[in-house]
Amino acid sequence: MSLSKHIDPESLVEEHMRRRSALGTTVKKPLKHVASPYLSRYTAIEPAPRFAAYQIIRDDLDLDGKPNLNLASFVGTYIEAESERLSLENLTKNLADNDEYPAMMDIHSRCITILGNLWHASPTTTGSSEAIHLGGLAMKRRWQEKRRAEGKDASQPNILMGANAQVALEKFARYFDVESRLIPVCKESNHCIDPTKILDQIDENTIGIFIILGSTYTGHYEPVEHISKILDEFQARTGLDIPIHVDAASGGFVAPFSHPNTVWDFRLSRVHSINTSGHKYGLVTAGLGWIIWRSEDYLPKHLVFELKYLGGVEQSFTLNFSRPGHQVIQQYYNFLHLGRDGYSRIQNNSLANARLLSDVLEESGLFVCLSEIHRPKGIHSMLSDNEVKAELGDDPELYNAGLPVVSWKFTDQILENYPHVKQANMSTLLRVKGYIIPNYPLPSDEADTEILRVVVRESMTADLLSKLCEDIIGIAESLINADPNMQSPSHPLNAVQSMTTLSRRATSLGSLSEHASQLNLSDVPKQRSHKHGHYKGVC
Repeated sequence: MSLSKHIDPESLVEEHMRRRSALGTTVKKPLKHVASPYLSRYTAIEPAPRFAAYQIIRDDLDLDGKPNLNLASFVGTYIEAESERLSLENLTKNLADNDEYPAMMDIHSRCITILGNLWHASPTTTGSSEAIHLGGLAMKRRWQEKRRAEGKDASQPNILMGANAQVALEKFARYFDVESRLIPVCKESNHCIDPTKILDQIDENTIGIFIILGSTYTGHYEPVEHISKILDEFQARTGLDIPIHVDAASGGFVAPFSHPNTVWDFRLSRVHSINTSGHKYGLVTAGLGWIIWRSEDYLPKHLVFELKYLGGVEQSFTLNFSRPGHQVIQQYYNFLHLGRDGYSRIQNNSLANARLLSDVLEESGLFVCLSEIHRPKGIHSMLSDNEVKAELGDDPELYNAGLPVVSWKFTDQILENYPHVKQANMSTLLRVKGYIIPNYPLPSDEADTEILRVVVRESMTADLLSKLCEDIIGIAESLINADPNMQSPSHPLNAVQSMTTLSRRATSLGSLSEHASQLNLSDVPKQRSHKHGHYKGVC
């Protein structure tokens, strides 16, 4: 049988239901209205009782993936019980209503102060949601004001960003009528913005540049300090002052704790504003964004509205108005409960897990990582077999800086020797096991290269990490062995070595149980089933 057209399952269902109705059955509604045993009891009742409505929706949501196995997302999925309780107690509070909720607004201000201190800002800073758009809009309005004051045309603004920019940055340019000038990426620039190409795109209409502290593709930090120096030299020659907005959506809650020696924030005078997402490595549930300007001078006054109809005089400079306030309370809870030490432990643990996964993948002989947080600082290529990588310990400052992200692909040798292997099938087969791990091309300049990517979050346990390593390697082996006419008599896979690495590194991180010595590594290539109890706790 060959399929010449798309099969529409819904039409098949409707046709069968029509036939059943014609045979005199009592079912008169489409299948989607009778499939639930709860709703079928109340087909004549409108609306459904609350417990039936609850159960129907809950059953529908069973079709969702498991949040902890969604390794594609940067968004956190774990919330402590006390934080959840605070959210429920404040679920109906509106962050826009300052007069009614003064205590919550005070907490909002405290969070801004804490973030400002983390990023070396002056005390006069401001915070909000819709962060990237507001940062770009402020740069556009300041540029327009300056141009008009000089009697020059202000109708053709442009903004610079790398081709690896997250879609929110490109949305700003499209929504606010700013020309988006994408700077190429390349292998030499770690698949991020290429600093050598920036000056080619600047002119008198350039309102600023977005720089990303944590690329969504590979987790690299773009070199904010280096680009700032390039722009300093450019201004000295031309007089054009190009401000920087740092998109620290993920890195804003990682770099201050794990890479304090990386200069990217308000220590650089050219950085005018920074945004971050509280719901990523800020460890808050989805929907919270922050932006801070280095001073109020960089937020044009005409972007701020005064509101007097909620009981007091309030200032608003957000794109949205009403929005939930309970996430701000979650953020403050995390600041109080975790503190600097707690955030450091969590982010460093995530980086340690990401390094472990990276080392296992590369030492299997199947894969090469494009992310580099597992390599000693300054090393940007995979070490050859005859080189022994020094055990540097857990200090992230001894490795290349970046997010706890692992992006990898099959080695060129694998793809050459086994041309039947399709990397996209790795993502599909991992999904069968419950993981959500995307396979996608790099930005346009490198679109012929596809990568797989795992975002390591706080919820990555040692058990999950161990099973993930086994499943990735096992699936890769099955794809290679699927071809009966294998072209290469030699198999580069060294599963024993890679799993030995997992055991050795996990032991050094203190995550193996007292029974770890009983693990029979010689059985690993033959049997992939996870033996409960060998790995406990969080790396």
